[in-house]
Amino acid sequence: MKEFKRKQLNLTLLLSHTHWDHIQGLPFFAPIYESSCRLRILGSEGARKGLVAALTGQMDSTYFPIRFSQLPSNIEIEELNDFDFSVGATLVRAQRANHPGVTVGYRLFSPDGIVVFFPDSEPSQDDHEMIEFARDADVLILDSQYDAKGYKKHIGWGHGCVDASVSLALKADVKKLILFHHDPDHNDRTVDSFVAHARRLVAKAKSKLKVEAAREGMTISLGKKK
Repeated sequence: MKEFKRKQLNLTLLLSHTHWDHIQGLPFFAPIYESSCRLRILGSEGARKGLVAALTGQMDSTYFPIRFSQLPSNIEIEELNDFDFSVGATLVRAQRANHPGVTVGYRLFSPDGIVVFFPDSEPSQDDHEMIEFARDADVLILDSQYDAKGYKKHIGWGHGCVDASVSLALKADVKKLILFHHDPDHNDRTVDSFVAHARRLVAKAKSKLKVEAAREGMTISLGKKK
């Protein structure tokens, strides 16, 4: 809203899944309280009750003072029937993620580069389907919540390991890996140690892969040398 001032907003939101940490910001998303906003929400079906019920149910009067039906904006909620679609000039491909519930990740083919976004997933370093999905991405944003020691205690939880993320990125010839889905109990020092470890693995492989940790306010410019 700060960027576009009073201009009409035509927005598309891609949801990976409907766990709380991915949908609870919607009722506080300022544009949905503007009649000039048109929001298209795309995602796979919400577990059991469907995507519409998952998103609108959290705005029931039991939990929130403003009901979804009272919003002045124009909101369309669509379950993904086709895993290949477009958002403006950007082609999008979805793929199932290894995470509890119905979860997907996205590959975005923009005019300036390819971005692969898997915020919640537990891929193995030998996940050939995932490797091909991330193939030649300019940016891979991947669940890397644990180090190798921590991961052993959380196998099957649906979250990734730094070592597996680096291995996958190397095999897929990714240009930049963004470590994502930081554990709430990890401080900045811990996350920095994950990045340092990942960079050592890259150096050992004699690769040009760049590794960073996602952080609040971070901006990545595609099509420009960094």
